[in-house]
Amino acid sequence: MATRYVAGSLVAFLVTLSTLPSAVGQTPFRAPEGPTPRTSSGKVDFSGVWQKPYVPDMTKDGPGQKGSADLPFTPWGAAEWKAYDPAQGDYTGACLPFGLTRSFNTPEPMQILQSDTYVAFLFEQNSWFTVVPIDGRRHRDGVPTWFGDSAGHWEGDTLVIDTINFNGKTRLDTVGHPHSDQLHVVHRLSRPDRGHISYEVVIDDPKTFTKPWNNTRTFTLRPDWEMMEYSCEENNKSLWEGRIKVPKFAN
Repeated sequence: MATRYVAGSLVAFLVTLSTLPSAVGQTPFRAPEGPTPRTSSGKVDFSGVWQKPYVPDMTKDGPGQKGSADLPFTPWGAAEWKAYDPAQGDYTGACLPFGLTRSFNTPEPMQILQSDTYVAFLFEQNSWFTVVPIDGRRHRDGVPTWFGDSAGHWEGDTLVIDTINFNGKTRLDTVGHPHSDQLHVVHRLSRPDRGHISYEVVIDDPKTFTKPWNNTRTFTLRPDWEMMEYSCEENNKSLWEGRIKVPKFAN
């Protein structure tokens, strides 16, 4: 599990490698089998620790995901995409919040906690989380945020999470596809069996794209995993690297 802390594409390689047989005879992980779990109220239960495919580029197809190929940029969106240069610095390098879609795209585990009123997504990446009411309430009026304001509801056995009110300061994925503060995200989650979640995200942002587009992927239940602490500070320096003087303590 320590390999989850290696940065960038190496993380994706190591996570993928961890699912393959090794030279010393380890068998690949197999998702738990069985029927779809349900809560005491009869709703599909998404609780558990989940392995997400690493999605650095939401337009590409890859293991466990299907992208949307070329994106339908508006002139503003195309200019934002063309101007983005990660070599000049990316906000994630300063440990600022990844935002909603980019947090779902990381290869680090995600834990889901669920009640009849709320569902919480706990991301191991930087220990971020988002809590979503699922009792039918409407969006709140508030200050725009990094993760937006989410409200969930059920459509049969599918959990639909509608999110608006973003601050526009994040990117959709690692390669830097842009969005604006008009971003509207819809997540749809279903659980066809015990071991998997079928996930779809729809991106609707009229300032950046001429029409909505989507990405679909599969999450795998990992009962053998537990969430681990993840620390990343905004100035991205340890006490020993910065100008902070480390005090000496008496014996």
